[in-house]
Amino acid sequence: MCPEIFLTNLAPVAPTIMANDKQTLIDELKNLLEQNVNEVKEQVEDLKNKFYRQYHEEQAALKKAAEEAAAAAGEVLDNWQPAIDEVEQQFRELLATYKAKKAEVQKAIEQEQEQNLLRKENIIAQMKDIAESETADVLDKMKKVRELQAEWKTIGAVPPAKAQEIWKQYNQYQEQFYDLVKINIELRDLDFKKNLEMKTLLCEAAEKLKDNENIIEASRALQQLHDEWAEIGPVARELREELWARFKEASTIINKKHQAYFDSLHAQEQDNLVKKQALIERLKALDWSNLKSNKAWEDMTAAVQAIQNEWRAIGFAPKKHNQAIYDEYKALTDDFYKAKTAFYKQIREVFSGNLKKKRELIERAKQLVDSDAWQETQQALVALQAEWKTIGPVAHKYSDAVWQEFTQLCDSFFNRKREAAKEAKAESRKARLESQINGSDKGKMMRLYENLKQEIKTAENNILFFTGKSKSGNILVENLQKKIDTLKAQLKELEDKMSAEE
Repeated sequence: MCPEIFLTNLAPVAPTIMANDKQTLIDELKNLLEQNVNEVKEQVEDLKNKFYRQYHEEQAALKKAAEEAAAAAGEVLDNWQPAIDEVEQQFRELLATYKAKKAEVQKAIEQEQEQNLLRKENIIAQMKDIAESETADVLDKMKKVRELQAEWKTIGAVPPAKAQEIWKQYNQYQEQFYDLVKINIELRDLDFKKNLEMKTLLCEAAEKLKDNENIIEASRALQQLHDEWAEIGPVARELREELWARFKEASTIINKKHQAYFDSLHAQEQDNLVKKQALIERLKALDWSNLKSNKAWEDMTAAVQAIQNEWRAIGFAPKKHNQAIYDEYKALTDDFYKAKTAFYKQIREVFSGNLKKKRELIERAKQLVDSDAWQETQQALVALQAEWKTIGPVAHKYSDAVWQEFTQLCDSFFNRKREAAKEAKAESRKARLESQINGSDKGKMMRLYENLKQEIKTAENNILFFTGKSKSGNILVENLQKKIDTLKAQLKELEDKMSAEE
């Protein structure tokens, strides 16, 4: 009989889903929702990216496991829909809550900014009237201007699109007022000195920001310093350029570091793009169109999975390329797994056909096994055995069973045939011995007696060569023992015959 060929490990095992990790992200999101939504935007976005990256990886793994389970069952998974993920629904609801809060806060901010704009426009209108008036008491004007300045400082932000222009107008009329009314030099110098002190502190704060390793945090702090600078009045004209240059120089350092940071991110994204393009080329170089064996497919699967692992370890590509390159990569891996599924489907079909053929041979053997037409039946069973060898392998779970059933049927017949042959041989031998005994003189009987003893001794020596550890060895031992028993019986019969003649 030819050895059977088995294929195993036809489907990979889906990875364990880390539900606890997602729950941790949900708990973190809940905590963020208790804070000011305008201050946690980046943290929420980061949690969102982490959550859905893990969620999509889990869904892909579940789908893959479902496809391979279906494949292992001889089925094709046509329309797979993920089960409802209650954790994901909860996360989505929290995101909706965050968006609603953010929208509500943003709406309130925008409404407040519009009100602030109206208030500042009103102040500018009054500042304009004062600055453009030709006659007025200087002290009364100064008092009113200071009231307007104090009120201006209490007003919050305006819509960003209007901020620069509204500040320009305010500053224009503020400086115009100082130039127009030519207020007391000491009073003006006092304002300039106060403003100088405040702006000098802002310069020092801006210069310290270069030591902040968190460039995003430093950039936000710088923006706040600029907002404060804009709210402070002018300094002495001879100091304006110098002071502004100092503040601008400190700002430039932070801005360059900020730009370098994002340039580095973009460079990394570009490097990631190159790496992913290289992985795609490696995928394209893999040829699975002519794979014929289980080992070949397993080796190819290992190669594809190695590329997939490398892909997952690489960060995002530039935004304008990221989706397109992922789609190309996904299409290639999908093509591979579709081809693999099709191969194993074909293998299962071949196995099924082979199993059907072998079971048909078993049924034909059952019709022959009890026959006593020894020669004809032997030829028929040998023909069945030869035909069995021409049939390819079957699925592992059926292989041993059908093989044992077929061989047991064949062995049953050939054992019966051997037993029948032994019985016939023993009867002829007995008859020959009786003939020899009956027709011999005493000398011949003694030679026959010695011959039987020698034959028994030879058989008993031969039996020692077999250990009985294999099936074939056990059968030979049994046959030799039967031969010894028969010879001993013949020897006893001869001894009785010789004793009777003495």
